[in-house]
Amino acid sequence: MITERVSQRMVVFSGKGGVGKTTVAVNLAYAFARQGKRVGLLDADLTGPNVPKMTGITEAATQRDGLLVPHERDGVKIVSLASLVPPGAPIIWRGPMRSKALEQLIDETDWGGIEILITDLPPGTGDEVLTIAQKAAPQLAVVVTTPQEVALLDARRAIAFAKKLEIPTIGLIENMAGLICPHCGGLIDLFGSGSVEAEARRANVEFLGAIPLDPSTRLAGDAGTPILIQSPDAAVSQALSEAASRAAEILQRKPS
Repeated sequence: MITERVSQRMVVFSGKGGVGKTTVAVNLAYAFARQGKRVGLLDADLTGPNVPKMTGITEAATQRDGLLVPHERDGVKIVSLASLVPPGAPIIWRGPMRSKALEQLIDETDWGGIEILITDLPPGTGDEVLTIAQKAAPQLAVVVTTPQEVALLDARRAIAFAKKLEIPTIGLIENMAGLICPHCGGLIDLFGSGSVEAEARRANVEFLGAIPLDPSTRLAGDAGTPILIQSPDAAVSQALSEAASRAAEILQRKPS
């Protein structure tokens, strides 16, 4: 059981796609690693497993003694279904097959003594989220949203879903919270501000922080080097590190 092998477990998900959920999940993992923690990152977004791309993993997965061996990049152990199928191949599976695959990724991986397992879930509130909640028993659900009201509508559904699953703590992260101008370094308020923190108060959940939109974040991810590794002192990296510190505090105070 993963609950017996990993003491701190969190899931990262969103009510809708396109809000930067995987980028946040990847960089939170590296923020934890930079804080000296032993971290595992499970890419459970079966229809869009992009973690290998964002972390520079191109090799196929291997097994040892019947267990999947995670890839390791800069102190983070990574498992993704993308490493088990041919590049670019679609995963056309019905619900039961998807759930079974996730169970195997969780239970049949040699995580090797990690302290924290971060699971990047697909957007929405479908079978995969249910499977992870049942198998991994996360103590923290991090919901990623952008400031627009249309994104917050879906974030509210994700929060309600996490509450239904009785995940002990739920946190909100505001992603794309203003654009850092690549020329002057100033912050351009593209989508408004303050709405996500206000929503966290209204829903009685934790507000973990606001992450600015920086073009270098996208460039780093496309190049296979997370922004936390490429530019650890950048404003966006500092914001992600602060969010990770808040998440770490929550995980440490929650029972296994």
